[in-house]
Formats: sequence, structure tokens, C-alpha cells
Amino acid sequence: MQMVTVRKLREAMGEALRHAMSSPEVEQFCTGIGLAPSNPEQDDIAIHSKRKYVVRRLIGKELPELLRIAEHVLNECAGEEAADGGKAAGELASLVAQARGGGVAGDFKQLIFAADGPKPKFVFTDAINNEIKAIDNAEYSLIYDRPLGDGGLTWRQMNRWWAEREQLTDAPDLDVWNHLVQRLSRSLDNNAERRILDAYVKRSRRLGPDIPALVPQVYLHYDPYPQSRYGTVPAPLTHQRMDFLLLFPGRVRVVIECDGVQHYADDPDPAKPRERPRANPGRYAKMVAEDRFLQLRGYEVYRFGGYELMEGGGAERLLEEFFDALAARHDRLPSPA
Repeated sequence: MQMVTVRKLREAMGEALRHAMSSPEVEQFCTGIGLAPSNPEQDDIAIHSKRKYVVRRLIGKELPELLRIAEHVLNECAGEEAADGGKAAGELASLVAQARGGGVAGDFKQLIFAADGPKPKFVFTDAINNEIKAIDNAEYSLIYDRPLGDGGLTWRQMNRWWAEREQLTDAPDLDVWNHLVQRLSRSLDNNAERRILDAYVKRSRRLGPDIPALVPQVYLHYDPYPQSRYGTVPAPLTHQRMDFLLLFPGRVRVVIECDGVQHYADDPDPAKPRERPRANPGRYAKMVAEDRFLQLRGYEVYRFGGYELMEGGGAERLLEEFFDALAARHDRLPSPA
């Protein structure tokens, strides 16, 4: 693997923005994130070369600051459709991952997950430090906001948090864990998702509490307004929750999605219950665009088709082999407890 240098990062950011933006947009972007021109007399416009314009503004930045700026660039390039643009953004994402040693950049703040009722409503109590407080429907969601080190999030950590939250500190660990799993299961939408959780719970009983916890229905994006507020206009954040999330050591974040027909077809017509929903390319496109966004940020995304997880279809073995392969990929396969 080649060493990541500041020069390579500068060039990669210039190339990614060259494909993603017009000249005025490049200028506005650089100004907006505080990149002053190195030489205002020669560096005031990007029309001659967008790539060189960006590279010049990045001269003198050290690696940590370049990595921070690269996250802004990747956010801007997440929806890039063109082949060259997608390739440029992917090369930048690869350099960032190499420089950070893999995983997802940014500091962990909290998990909002496992909603089993109406959508929670939040306010910022400190917008600068990204501190939030639930002001409505708080009882239907769980919030894990304890510090997360480089070791990821294990069942053992979740168990301690749950015991204190539910005042079960005097109960046996296994009873606490079973209570937690029951609560997590209530948030799941269908039998296919329950099979994923059941398979992982069975695995956890065999391997013990020091494997990553499988966290369901995790908010990645959050829009406080319901779809009804937008009428016929699509909501800006159509996919807000991940079906499951695993937090491995080393900032490795693994997303597991279970896709039903609603991911790629129109909603069923109640007036025509026997008619099969029609394929909806727009819905499918939104789904794969979200995958690209997550992968460019460093997440791993794995999708299961609901059909794979039907009862009697070998779902248990399929999931067991998948979780074994995932653990082997990240060298996290402890001996049975």
C-alpha cells in the first residue's frame, strides 16, 4: 500500500471537486470552509483550473487538517453520478481511509436507536458540542451516550448501561441481557429483521459478551418533521434509520440492511390487493445513492434481500456464515465463552 502524503491528498481533493462542482461553486465551497487563497493576486478565480485552484488553497495544511477538509469534500461528492466523478471521490475516500487506518472519521457522540413507538423529537441543548435532549416521545427510543473508546461497542458495555438505566444492577448479567434483547426486538419491523437479531443473539450466547453489540433501528440522519409536512414533495431525508449497526474496534462501522419490496417497488394499492407492486427505479436509485454516501464516509454496508431470510430457506445458516465471515474480516472471533 502506498504511503499517503499531503501532496496526494491535495491533488485528490482538487480532482474530486473538479468533477463535482462548477467554477463558482468551487470558489464558494473553499471560501465557506475557510480556505483563504495562498496568493490573493493570483488565486482569486477557479475558472482557469478548478483542480489547481483547490490545490493552491490547500498548500501549507498539515495532514490532520487536510483529513478534516477531506470529509467536507466527500460530503459534497456523495451524490456524484458521473463515472469520472465517482472514481475521483472514491480515490479520495480510499486515501482518507488509509491515512486514518480505516474506519469512519469523526468522534462518536451518541446512538439513538430501537424506537418502538412514535418518532422522538429533539432539541439542541448545546449546538456547538452537538448535545441533544429529547422533548417528546422520549420513552419510545433509546439513547446510548457513554464515551466510546477505540474498542467499539460490545454487549458487555451495553449490558452495564442497560442495568443502570433500568435499575437492574443487582440482577445477574444474563437476566439483564435477556431483558435488553427483548426491548431491542420490540423495535423491529418484520420477521426477516427478527431472524437477523435472533441469529446474532444465538451467536452471542455462544461467544460471550465481548463481541460487538448488534444495535437495531439506528438513526443516522434525523428530520424532525413527518413526510406529511412536505406533501407531494419528497422529504429531504427519506432514509433516516439503519436496520442494524455494529461498532467494531478501530472505528469500523458496519451497517446491515434488510430489503423488502418497499425498497425497490411502488407501495401496494389497497384497492388492488392481488396486483403485484410495480418496480420503482427511483426508489432503488435513492437506496444505492445512500449506500454510496455511507461507503464514502467509511461505513461498510451489507444488504440482505427479504426473500433470503424467509422461513425454511436456510436463513439461519446463511446468517451464521455471514457473521463468521464478518468477524474474520475484522479479526474479531473470540473463543466460545
